[in-house]
Amino acid sequence: MTATFDVIIIGAGAAGLFCGAEAGKRGRRVLVIDHADKPAEKVRISGGGRCNFTNLETRPDRFLSQNPHFAKSALSRYTPHDFLELMARNRLTWHEKTLGQLFCDQRSGAVIKMLLDELETAGGDLRLGLQVSSVDHVDGRFRVEAEGDALECSRLVIASGGLSIPKMGASGFAYDVARQFHHNVIMPRPALVPFTFSGKWKDAFSELSGVSVPARVSAAVGAFDEALLFTHRGLSGPAVLQASSYWREGEDIEIDLFPAGDGFDRLKQAKAAHPKRGLANAFAGLFPERLASRLPDWLDLPSDKPLGALSNARLESVAKAASSWRVRPAGTEGWRTAEVTAGGVDTDELSSKTMESRRVPGLYFIGECVDVTGWLGGYNFQWAWASAWAAGQGV
Repeated sequence: MTATFDVIIIGAGAAGLFCGAEAGKRGRRVLVIDHADKPAEKVRISGGGRCNFTNLETRPDRFLSQNPHFAKSALSRYTPHDFLELMARNRLTWHEKTLGQLFCDQRSGAVIKMLLDELETAGGDLRLGLQVSSVDHVDGRFRVEAEGDALECSRLVIASGGLSIPKMGASGFAYDVARQFHHNVIMPRPALVPFTFSGKWKDAFSELSGVSVPARVSAAVGAFDEALLFTHRGLSGPAVLQASSYWREGEDIEIDLFPAGDGFDRLKQAKAAHPKRGLANAFAGLFPERLASRLPDWLDLPSDKPLGALSNARLESVAKAASSWRVRPAGTEGWRTAEVTAGGVDTDELSSKTMESRRVPGLYFIGECVDVTGWLGGYNFQWAWASAWAAGQGV
């Protein structure tokens, strides 16, 4: 027996569940399936269990893609305020932490329940623990084989995510389907991920594990002012995670330990107040002590001379060194800890209005599997909602 639906959505994450609800509202008979036993696990772990579900500062230039214009349509037609209206209708509340990041007061489980309730209310079906073995397209219809079940539909939505956090079941399924139907896939790579180092820098950073400091971290065209965290393997923290999305293997990153641009002024003040102190002691008044004691050596600065013996020109060069410290990561921690996947299904072969394939009518790709990657802080969930909403209006 073959079960027939109008729309089958493969992937019961944020994008898949939301798309199913939107399609169901339009009277479509919808089935959402997933190989996992639980839905929306990335929603569950987001924000330390609070679900950082969107960002008020959402705009297209905060998303990476080979086509920087692709995301504009969906993001403009389904905004953070649209999702807030949905939250309010479901009696969920939220709070803003920093930089426009919104978190659910009722924790992540409440957001998952809302998505499931919306799908059920719209008449959509959900089947979990169902592994897809094949997808075929014949005579304008799709046939999905899953755990011995034959499923058929006229509209197929791939919402199975990317490769990040494999312990939660992440896989390259979406990319396999894309290639099967002759879509180009931009090489997926870990994004929003800590950097690792080798040699002297691995040893040096490991000794400071747990130390955090405000910094500006730059990689290629991306520069981010947030916290930098030293780890046993290298560098992490929000500024580092953000920069990692722009970094490529073999490149340096630049660290500015005076992100406010006041390094020279602060050193002059330290010189005036404590002219007999050495540079390491002066840094101790500006940075955590463990970092301050190592900075002169790391930056090749004179640690033995008192501040009073350093001219203002020399102090200015010290400030510049601390503001343009360049180090080269050996790599990243990879898919294990990456929060999201960069790259994915090439947007040149998708409709920016509906997310439908330009090669195969009725085939859609949404969410993380598409070559659209947001900044840290709720942007990737907003892309999930927006791309799912766009597809939900078209299927």
